Amino acid sequence: MRIDGEWYAYDDGIVRPVIRGAIQAASGVWEPAPFLVDTGADRTVFSAAIFEILGFPQAPTQMNIGGVGGIAESVTVATQIRLKRDGGRTVAFRGEYAAFTQFEALDMSVLGRDILELFAVIVDRPTSVVSLIGQRHVYRIEAL
Repeated sequence: MRIDGEWYAYDDGIVRPVIRGAIQAASGVWEPAPFLVDTGADRTVFSAAIFEILGFPQAPTQMNIGGVGGIAESVTVATQIRLKRDGGRTVAFRGEYAAFTQFEALDMSVLGRDILELFAVIVDRPTSVVSLIGQRHVYRIEAL
């Protein structure tokens, strides 16, 4: 399986690795959501903007979620994330994910190691590759 992403230019002019997916809302509808590929994030976290669109009730989590900006309020959301894989099909990841409730805490949802650890993660800026590789796909590093 291969899930491809892209290098996305943010409003601040910095280009970052992103995989576009969808999250199942409380209504059952799949809402589109871009995810920053963050190999340093312990878990996948939804931004407050996405959390608001999803329409889930706010049930506090037992975990403190923080980053460079410090600790921010978060909730736990039991849902699915769907990513497009090679061949046009999708793969869904069901779980409990954290979501920030403060808009300033996170600009874009983060795809963290709870999902990334299932794959070989390729984040290669010089050749413009963002890809998650697993199941019957391999990659090779060679000296030129």
